[in-house]
Amino acid sequence: MQYQLITTSEQLEKVCTAAQRQEAVALDTEFVRTRTLTPHLGLIQLYDGHQLVLIDPLAIDNMQPFIELMENNEVVKVLHSCSEDIEAFLTAFDTVPTPVFDTQLAGSILDMGPSLGYAKLVELLCDITLDKGESRTDWIARPLRESQLSYAANDVLYLLPCYQQLASKVQDAGKVHWIYQEIALLVEKKRAQMPEDFAYLSIKNNWRLNSEQLTVLQALAAWRLNTARKKDLALNFVFKEGHLFEAAQRLIDSKSGLSRINGVNHQSVRRYGDTIITLIEEARAKYAQTPEKLRLPVVLRLIDIAKYKKTLAELKAISDQIAKDNAVNSDVIASKKQLNQLLKWYWFSVDETRVQGLMPDVLSTWREPLFRSHVTRLLGDAPAQ
Repeated sequence: MQYQLITTSEQLEKVCTAAQRQEAVALDTEFVRTRTLTPHLGLIQLYDGHQLVLIDPLAIDNMQPFIELMENNEVVKVLHSCSEDIEAFLTAFDTVPTPVFDTQLAGSILDMGPSLGYAKLVELLCDITLDKGESRTDWIARPLRESQLSYAANDVLYLLPCYQQLASKVQDAGKVHWIYQEIALLVEKKRAQMPEDFAYLSIKNNWRLNSEQLTVLQALAAWRLNTARKKDLALNFVFKEGHLFEAAQRLIDSKSGLSRINGVNHQSVRRYGDTIITLIEEARAKYAQTPEKLRLPVVLRLIDIAKYKKTLAELKAISDQIAKDNAVNSDVIASKKQLNQLLKWYWFSVDETRVQGLMPDVLSTWREPLFRSHVTRLLGDAPAQ
């Protein structure tokens, strides 16, 4: 099918007005995120069964017609593995498509395989082999080549036929609401912001640090996240995580000490070295002036808790039984990561889920009625928020 490249507000309004009349539209995005914290949207693909268009958001001043289409609850938006697309839409428009039917998630529910790729899905359902040769394109650069545009168009051309097959089967299984609620939960998590004072929770090996070192890491991680957000830089392009950890672990007190960290970017040291050393000094002074009982507690690991392995095994058995009862693969019901998230939320006073104002996945949306009674029996009443 031929595609049309949309580069004006007038073209966009005409396309979106027509798409608003359809039951479902297929969407995809192309973006660049090599050095930035957020994805930079380069192209939007849309197919409504009648028109296949490639929307150039860099050329169009007024994207409101597309935003209105995204927010129209009467039109299903079909995407495949939509996590990064959701983030791209949030960054560009501060809104997301709704409702979303994710064909990768539908494939998982129907036991077609976990994390099923779009090309494989199209091969299985449409018996068509797609060319993925332009996947590394710089989608911000202009002009885009014909081969790049054709590649992008193919990413939505077969989504609607796949959706029609998958939606029918998921409907028969009585699990369509799982898909819509799972994506709504994903959006909630994408909208959530990690408070800067808790950014240290995401730093690898933070459990190795004592309270003073951790107080330093807390200050450094908060500064790095704040800087990344202000400059829209990927975290490691501000200062690499491993080097940040080593600065905190060694309580480095000079720029020359920072420069001696193995593999450190000396340009980053020149740019941020004075700030980092000041932060370390201030964090150490704060630690020294804080009464012992109010100091930052060391980070706990689940593996350090004696009952962890036994409890995880019990949760896994519960998850497996729920999966069996609902005739789905156990990975759909709860991954090990999701079960660990639940245990951290129950057992730790500080965890990444709680500080972002979120609930554990297994106690949210469609999973909650399946898990709640089992979790209460095993772990007790939910901890206070």
